[in-house]
Amino acid sequence: MGAHVLLVEDSALVVGALRLLLEESGFVVTSAATVREAIDAVERQPPDVMLLDLTLREEFGLDVLEALTSAHRAPRVTIALTGHDEPAVRERCLRAGCRDVLIKPINPRELPTQLATWLSDSAP
Repeated sequence: MGAHVLLVEDSALVVGALRLLLEESGFVVTSAATVREAIDAVERQPPDVMLLDLTLREEFGLDVLEALTSAHRAPRVTIALTGHDEPAVRERCLRAGCRDVLIKPINPRELPTQLATWLSDSAP
């Protein structure tokens, strides 16, 4: 069984596309559309990696990482997903504990390889 990815994204279209791509690459994928759903998902089944959209309807995605970090439940790897290629956004994500920031639209062909690399770099 592959690494478990929690996809925190409120667009059903994006979730469907990324789920298909990642599952075909051997990852196990769960998803959440809100901060609360994401925290609950981690409590039920801790992921190896979290792909975290920064804009969740009326919520801020980094709130998920901040809550999980303060509870010592953050995944080994968190990757922020955003449509805003701004240095201040990247800086805030990295300070919050994200391993990297991907700018949407992401390259689907590179994502599985990137995830595998990030996971192997963070192996305990």
